[in-house]
Amino acid sequence: MADPAPTRRRAVTTLAAALAGVAAVPMYAQAAERAPTAGKHPPKRPRHPRPLSHAHAHNDYEHRRPLLDALSHGFTSVEADIYLVDGQLLVAHDPVDLDPTRTLESLYLAPLMARVRANHGTVHPGYRRPVQLLVDIKTEGAATYLELHRHLRRYQWMLSTCAQGRVRLGAVTAVVSGDRAARVPMEAQRVRYASYDGRLEDLGTDAPASFIPLISSNWTQSFSWLGVGAFPVAERTRLHAVVSAAHARRQRVRFWATPDLPGSAREAVWTELLAAAVDHINTDDLAGLERFLRTHRA
Repeated sequence: MADPAPTRRRAVTTLAAALAGVAAVPMYAQAAERAPTAGKHPPKRPRHPRPLSHAHAHNDYEHRRPLLDALSHGFTSVEADIYLVDGQLLVAHDPVDLDPTRTLESLYLAPLMARVRANHGTVHPGYRRPVQLLVDIKTEGAATYLELHRHLRRYQWMLSTCAQGRVRLGAVTAVVSGDRAARVPMEAQRVRYASYDGRLEDLGTDAPASFIPLISSNWTQSFSWLGVGAFPVAERTRLHAVVSAAHARRQRVRFWATPDLPGSAREAVWTELLAAAVDHINTDDLAGLERFLRTHRA
């Protein structure tokens, strides 16, 4: 009877070689090999979808791939909530969700810089307008902003900059929202790498668009209509007046707390926002807003 040892040795050697072969294949290649065959999944999205100037990703960091998912849908504005914790700017919606690995730098600033370098000066290839990074401060505004300024200074090459009231546009425009105490140190600076997110009460004041380029407001505090039935004439008139007043001063407009569940009500509100030339439409549903905007701008 033949010695079984060589057979076992050959089997072990073959298994080891097979395992080594798998280990040598990069993970992304293994994933590609496991992907469904052609015809069994939807067509691939364009690598560089046409940018959507009205698309704003509210609570962007809650998506599976912060920033990157929004950009893959053509969004040109993203929002990140930040907390100042032990000198770090952590990104989360609530304090219970804070994670020391999820920083503004790792999720947004560094990836944006990588995109700008790869695309020769733009976030979206060939898109010569700035992409907006709306930073919503959740901790005390003054201290958090000063730390944010230190972070932004390291990325000033890609950022819109305001020096002594004059704005030089970059690939990314950072806008500070959230805790209102950030306004005092920002107004005192001669050079800033971010601007300030104003409110309706800032319309028509002496604050220039170089400091307040964006006016944001809670939809439900100004309008009772949530997309069901006809838009009241007085409310439509008010909406158009707000946008006209802002645009006359070269300020953009955004409303949060608009209906965001899929359906006719959301679509009715989005349609009125587009008709009024509201600059940024707020959503957590990236695919839904992309679909809407590409359909209505076709």
